[in-house]
Order: sequence, then structure tokens, then C-alpha cells
Amino acid sequence: MARDVQGRTIADFGEQWIAYPGAEGYFGSTELFNDTFNPLLSDRDVAGKDVAEVGAGSGRFVVVLARAGARHITALEPSDAVRVLRENTAAFADRITYLNVTGDQLPAGSDFDFVFMIGVLHHIPDPDAAVRASYAALRPGGQLAVWIYGREGNTPYLIAATILRSFTRWMPHRALAAFVGLLYPFVWCYMAACRRLPLPLAPYMRRVMEPLTPAKRRVVIYDQLNPAYAKYYTREEARDVLERNGFSEVHLHHRHGYSWTMVGTKGQSVAPRV
Repeated sequence: MARDVQGRTIADFGEQWIAYPGAEGYFGSTELFNDTFNPLLSDRDVAGKDVAEVGAGSGRFVVVLARAGARHITALEPSDAVRVLRENTAAFADRITYLNVTGDQLPAGSDFDFVFMIGVLHHIPDPDAAVRASYAALRPGGQLAVWIYGREGNTPYLIAATILRSFTRWMPHRALAAFVGLLYPFVWCYMAACRRLPLPLAPYMRRVMEPLTPAKRRVVIYDQLNPAYAKYYTREEARDVLERNGFSEVHLHHRHGYSWTMVGTKGQSVAPRV
């Protein structure tokens, strides 16, 4: 069953990134990357490093990593959107290895300095396999950097999202895109209200959604309603998924009060729990 759900989720995202391949403006910016990983990491940390991104999608953050001076980037994208990834990152192709595989197939012994999973782990029903593969692919002292959905601070949103996803995740692309178009004016009004009122998700609306173009705001809404599987992690669950797979010195940051950014380090002698 988990494999069926994962296969559907991969297909959903492949369709999404093929339909919406662009990464213009803030959506594909260094500023958004740093907003995601500060204060734990920044783009400056990858200069001269060998890195991997699991679930690279359309390549927006691969481009950020390349522009930041990463020595080599291994970009994993399991869906049909791998062709979009190649097209969008063609200017840096001499420094990129493309793999059309899932995160659990990240090559062991690659001696990466960093592995990034940005908005990916919460869509994997069995996250341990991908985290263990990241551990095996990193050099000793290398770091796994993850951004995932958080449960804390999201109760009102989760109620609404759960109701909507009960039918939107079954919609074909055109129907979902049309539904997002109808929903967007209500999101825009809520975003405007967040400028003045301390509403749920107000920091996220002001700092992440507002800088996006209207087209990319609709992509973010689509992204929330599209996948077959999504998990919202508590702080304890987020920490445990790294620690039980061997990572130490796990640091977490509650980003804008609604999601978790975390970084774990591969120790010299720590091994995953079996």
C-alpha cells in the first residue's frame, strides 16, 4: 500500500512540475532558500562542496546551489519531470549529475558534504529508507538538511487542508488547476488580512506568500492540494526520523511557526538503529 501511495505521489508531482516548470522571482531565489534554512545553514555553506538534492523537482534549488558555487550537484528526481529539471538547469549541466530515482537509491559512499531534502520527506510514506540512504551517501561529518511540514502551529490550517484534500487529491490536473483558480481570491483576501491581524500562518503569508508572483502563489496552493500523501511532523517526530537513522547533533528551527527546518550530522562512528 505504501508503495502504491508513493507511486501516486511521485506521479502527482511529476505532472505538477511539467505543468508549472518555471521558477521566476522569489519562488526560485537564493532569498527563499536562505529563508528556508536560516539560521542553521545558508547558501554560502555550499561553496566548493559536493552536494545532492533529493526530489529536485523542476530544479529551482539546484540552480540556487549551482549559483552559490557548489562544486558538484547530484540531482535526484524520480518523476517524469526529470526532463524539466534537465532543461531548467542546463546552464550548469557540467556540474550536475542527474538521477531519475527515488531518495532511497542515493548512491552510498558518494562522500557528499551536504544532502538536501526540501519539501520532500513529508511526502514519503517510509522516510527511513531515504534518510538511511542519505546517511550512507554522506562523508563523515557531512550534513543532511531537511525542510518538512510541521504539526505545531497548524491546527486551523490542517482542519481546512484535510477537508479539501479528501477530494482534491483525486482531481485530474485541469480540474485541480481550475479549483485553485477559484480558491485563490479567498487566499489573497486572507493574505491581505494577515498584514494587519495576528491570524494563523500570518508570518508565512507575509514573508513567503506575499513576495511570490500571483502565478507562483497559485502553484503553492496547487502543491498543497495535489499530492496523494503528506505528513505533518511534530518536533519529536522530526528529530527522531534523523536520530534513529544515525544522525547526531540534530538541530531544529521552527520556521515561521508552521514548519521544521533541521540539520543532522553524520558522525565518525554512529550507525543507524536497526
